[in-house]
Amino acid sequence: MSSAKLKIAIQKSGRLYEDSLKLLKDCGIDLKNGINKLKTEADNFPMEVFFLRDDDIPQYVEDAVADIGIVGENVIYEKSKKVVITEKLGFGKCRLSVAVGRNEQYNGAEFLRNKKIATTYPVLVSDFLKKKNITADLHEISGSVEIAPGIGLADAIVDLVSSGSTLFMNGLKEVETILQSEAVLIRYPELDAGRGEILEKLLFRLRSVRKARHTKYILLNAPNENLKEIISLLPGMKSPTVLPLAEAGWSSVHSVLNENEFWDIIEKLKAAGAQGILVVPIEKMIL
Repeated sequence: MSSAKLKIAIQKSGRLYEDSLKLLKDCGIDLKNGINKLKTEADNFPMEVFFLRDDDIPQYVEDAVADIGIVGENVIYEKSKKVVITEKLGFGKCRLSVAVGRNEQYNGAEFLRNKKIATTYPVLVSDFLKKKNITADLHEISGSVEIAPGIGLADAIVDLVSSGSTLFMNGLKEVETILQSEAVLIRYPELDAGRGEILEKLLFRLRSVRKARHTKYILLNAPNENLKEIISLLPGMKSPTVLPLAEAGWSSVHSVLNENEFWDIIEKLKAAGAQGILVVPIEKMIL
C-alpha cells in the first residue's frame, strides 16, 4: 500500500481559513490537534496540511512544497505562478474594485488618468490600466488600503470588497469592478500518480459536499390522478421515487431539487395538488 500523502496549503488566518477547515471537515477529513501550528496531518485520510500566508501559497505549490492549495483567485492572478486551478470552491466570494471618495464624480476609468492609486494588487491594477490605455501613479501598500485617500496618500484605491461596509466607513464608494474572485483549489502541474489518485478521491468528496449544499430533498403526498403532472415537475437525480400511501388514491413522492429552482417548483407543486410537502437538507450527495 502506498505511503504517499497529499500536501495541502491553506491560509493560517484570514477570510478563507475557517471555510477551508470546514470544507475538509465536511469531506470527512479529521485533522490532528495542530490547528494553531504551521503543519498538521489528518487522522483518517492521507493528507498533510500546511498553514501559510495566502500570498505564499501559490509559490509553495509551484515549487511542489505543497501539492495543492486553497487560495483566492485574486492571489493566483496577482502572483502569476505556474499552478493549475483545479476546482472553484464556492466560498470566499469577493471582488477587486476601484473605490473613490464618496463625493467624487467617477466617469469611468478615465477618472484614474494621472491619479495616485493605492493597492495591494499592483499587477492586476497595472493590467487593468494598460487595457484602458491609462497612465496612473501606483502606490503598493500591504496594510489598510482604504485609509489611503483620507490621509492624502492616494486619490483612489483598488482593493477587495465583500459587503462594501469598510469602504463606506472610510468615506469611499465602489465605482468599478476589475475582477470577481472566490476560493479555488490549485495544484502542482506535475503531480505523481500516487498523489494524483489521492487528489481524485478528495475532489470526489469536495464535489459531493458542494452539490449537497445547493440541493434539497423533498417529500410530498400527491393524489394519484395528478401524479403524472407532479412527476413532470420533479426531474430528480434520475426520476422521482413514488410509493403508495395507506390511504387509497394517494402516493408519496420523493425527489431532490436545486436550490435555485426551489420556490418556483414548490408553487407549481401546490397548484398541481401536492400536499404535506417536507423539505430536508442533504448532507452529502454521491452522483
